[in-house]
Amino acid sequence: MDWRADIAQGLRPVIDLVYPPRCPLCGDAIAAQGGLCVDCWSELEVPGDPACSSCQRPMGSVEAARAGDCFACHDNPPLHSGIIAATLYDDASSKLVMAFKHGGKIALAPLLARLMSAKMPDFGSKPPLLIPVPLHRLRLWQRGFNQSALLARELAKAGKGELLVDGLRRSKRTPSLGGLGSEERRRALDGAIAIRAGAAARVAGREVVLVDDVLTSGATSDACVRALVGAGASSVRIACFARALPMSAREKQKAVSA
Repeated sequence: MDWRADIAQGLRPVIDLVYPPRCPLCGDAIAAQGGLCVDCWSELEVPGDPACSSCQRPMGSVEAARAGDCFACHDNPPLHSGIIAATLYDDASSKLVMAFKHGGKIALAPLLARLMSAKMPDFGSKPPLLIPVPLHRLRLWQRGFNQSALLARELAKAGKGELLVDGLRRSKRTPSLGGLGSEERRRALDGAIAIRAGAAARVAGREVVLVDDVLTSGATSDACVRALVGAGASSVRIACFARALPMSAREKQKAVSA
């Protein structure tokens, strides 16, 4: 423990007295800063087994998981080498993300990153590069921070990899992708994300973990993965706090037929 940690530990009782610890979701009193109350913890849905080995989508049985990828990955094989999701996107995780990203509560970064870190594997003696999904400079200026970069920094502090905060750049400001079809999303992101020129040599031959707060349609992460693989990354996994589960074509057909 360094002197900064010693000072922080010594000041904690004073901080707790002035700012009593509160759950960031419901506002109830909690034992320590940087956590959730028991009820809110229970509302977070954490991915478990059995699950698809490619995307971590929950599967109905161990036998189904052993048989291969889920319907979504079988129908549309992913570009990435796997998804590491701390939670599934639901009301509780959505509230945390909204408070973090749009509410400016950047102090939530350590909590969200701890949950992500708990799901990450041991990469051995050669830690991966941790590269955040980039923001366009105007979006960065408006928000004041890149939420994915804050998460990547916390993961690096936890020993989960080597931070390369500016490995990717977003040269084109894209519209909101919500409500767009897959082809429209692809066109909107075409040429928007690329490897920063000075980072290409560091990416080549390395395992990469692409860090994001929420994984929804996957269009943005796919553009990032293509850029990283194109620069020679040996593999690219995606680590996110919350992951939405889109329906595969077969699942949609089943829903319509039901």
